[in-house]
Formats: sequence, C-alpha cells, structure tokens
Amino acid sequence: MTTLKNEIFDHDTGVDITHKINTMELDNWINHLKYINKELVNLIVICTKELNDKLGDNNVVKRFEKKQNENDILLNALLKYHNSRSNITECEDTECDMVYITEHESYRRSYLYHLDKYRRLKDEFFNKVQGQFTLLKIN
Repeated sequence: MTTLKNEIFDHDTGVDITHKINTMELDNWINHLKYINKELVNLIVICTKELNDKLGDNNVVKRFEKKQNENDILLNALLKYHNSRSNITECEDTECDMVYITEHESYRRSYLYHLDKYRRLKDEFFNKVQGQFTLLKIN
C-alpha cells in the first residue's frame, strides 16, 4: 500500500481499499469511545450527586467507574494501534498486509464486545431508575 489517505481511487487494490476502510472504521471507534467517556463522566456525576439517595445502591457508580476504566484501556489500545498503522505503507507482500488485517479484526471484536457490555449496563441503569424521576411541570 502506498498511502493511508482515506480517499479511495479506481487504481487502488482490494488490499489498499481494505486498509483505507479499516482506517476510517478505527477513527470512528476512537471518536465513539471518546464520546462514551464523556457520557460515563456525566452518568457518574448524576448517580453520585443527583440520584445518590434515590438509588440506594452504590454499586451502580462502581460499575460505571469500572466501565470507564475499561473504556480508557480500550481507547488507549486503539490509539496505539492507530499510530502503529503508519507502518502499513511499508508492507510489500500479502503476508504483511494480512497481519494488519487480522489485527484489525481482533480490535473490531474487542470494540464490539465493549460496546455491547456498555449498552447493557446503560440499559440496566435506565430500567432501574425508570419511574424514579419526577418531571417538573412548568407553567
């Protein structure tokens, strides 16, 4: 592969296109994990300050904090992986390209697993607090 630019050209090989798509996908994962981190900070603050008395369960905050730690670990791993992808340009054979493609598939599985677990945790939280919120009627 001669370039890591994300623009796909007619003359790109199938492997070049795969690497470009994987790079775009990786960028999306990184941005999504950064957003999840912000969301987790907000959920922890809400649980700690706003819902602490209503929840009566300190375990919720601990589970969000644990998920935040897991999110940070995965985000840092993806950032390191992103930096290592600059070496793709030096691949001169299919074996080298396949190493990167296989590694990407492994990160994809880790990302999707993390995302599934995070969504389940959030769903569990919202199911638990549903009905505990009182909406204020503004006249």
